[in-house]
Amino acid sequence: MDPAVKADKVAAMAAAWKAGALALDPDAAIEAGATIPGRPARPELVPPRLVGRRSMATLEGRAMLIHALAHIEFNATNLALDALWRFAGMPAGYYTDWLRVSREEAIHFSMLSAHLQGLGYGYGDFCAHDSLWEMVEKTSGDIVARMALVPRTLEARGLDAIPPLRAKLAQAGDMAAARILDRILEDEIGHVAIGNHWYVYLCGQRALEPRATYDVLAARYRAPALKGPFNIAARRLAGFTESELASLD
Repeated sequence: MDPAVKADKVAAMAAAWKAGALALDPDAAIEAGATIPGRPARPELVPPRLVGRRSMATLEGRAMLIHALAHIEFNATNLALDALWRFAGMPAGYYTDWLRVSREEAIHFSMLSAHLQGLGYGYGDFCAHDSLWEMVEKTSGDIVARMALVPRTLEARGLDAIPPLRAKLAQAGDMAAARILDRILEDEIGHVAIGNHWYVYLCGQRALEPRATYDVLAARYRAPALKGPFNIAARRLAGFTESELASLD
């Protein structure tokens, strides 16, 4: 499916739900082994080390960075949709939350894709890697692991990464891109907060201690080690506890 068409369809789905024309069924879910539809043929997916250097000194290098960010947001749209329909039997608020996330991630993708076109390039013109989606696939059979390791681990890394990326783009004179990242950071704090909320909820339902359980899941699924510098203020707003924040220092 064309990524722009998919973003429009996500917007239409969210609008239909808001208008009362779409019901979210907590008892319906896809099979654990099923894959999400709508992945485009491009960009070519390669190992992270082969993505290429993104120098802010050239237009192409800046476009490569915007492309990489657009790819993350497109994957994040699919991630939210997968969380929405992968796992049955959750409270209604869970599905409402992930529908909201899918809509906002699609907006982020559309903003970055439009900016990329303004630079003379399109989504798919550069290669990309699939590290985020690999963890989505690994956790497709375990909702606790999904909440622990995708929104509150991999997506939370975006909270740390956005400020320095924004600074680079602003220094290169691309204030339009910098403003897009301001919007993304604001929304992503809410997305990570949703992951934190449902992770803590699930741990409570299953009588699991959240910190100890996280360590077990991170080891089991080989989550990447957390590396600073950390955006402590954004992580605090996203619902990480003071104990978790202290462990990052």
